[in-house]
Amino acid sequence: LHKTVYILFLLFQILGAVILGFGIWILADKTSFIAVLQMSSPSLKTGAYILIGVGALTMLMGFLGCLGAVNEIRCLLGLYFTCLMIILLTQIAAALVIYFQKDTLKNELSEIVVDLVKNYDPSDEDKRNLQDAWDYVQIQIGCCGWTGAKEWEDNEILKNKSNTEYPCSCSNRSKDLVEGRGFCNLEDPVNGTATYADWPVHEQGCMDGVEQWLKDNLGIILGVCTGVAVIELLGMILSISLCKNIHSEDYTKVPKS
Repeated sequence: LHKTVYILFLLFQILGAVILGFGIWILADKTSFIAVLQMSSPSLKTGAYILIGVGALTMLMGFLGCLGAVNEIRCLLGLYFTCLMIILLTQIAAALVIYFQKDTLKNELSEIVVDLVKNYDPSDEDKRNLQDAWDYVQIQIGCCGWTGAKEWEDNEILKNKSNTEYPCSCSNRSKDLVEGRGFCNLEDPVNGTATYADWPVHEQGCMDGVEQWLKDNLGIILGVCTGVAVIELLGMILSISLCKNIHSEDYTKVPKS
């Protein structure tokens, strides 16, 4: 029995460390789509802090559960079971909210990116990290804008320059990607003006690329979530079983009259 307890304890330490690390990564990451969301949406930053809290709590509960099992302390096992149940129910509730609010979340993402594209300014040092993160996304996915390159025509700087420049990170030419940020000059614009159709950029919007990434990795995401839920259920079942065993042993130690 003690071997089972130690194995579960180790699993919960690993599980807690993974959740904790994921939350820290969201806050620390500066070069991906997560960074764009984290710097633009307070809800994602709040979610990252929640993940850090859940990870730390999971590691603590693993320790307390192991301590309660080895020393046969029922109150610790009860606390362990209660916290696991709360964490599991919270995860289920979060998954349901994401599923039923996916259209709302998608619209929020669209608004964030469209606003970012419209107000993109390489000289604005206050937004440097956010803009660099979006440039990185466009380069890595090979996309332009959220739904397409046409969104960049609304950028204030490009409008003032009659669209004779275009975002370097959207470019399908390797020489533009060396810079990787800011705007590149269009060669030989017609009458000194141009449209997005004249730019040497990717036609695909980043929305399609992000959705494709989610589809490609959906199996991994679901597998990890299922594995986490199974480990938590095993911990709850084990803690209840140990509580019952301790309760039964207490009765057997009562002297018969």
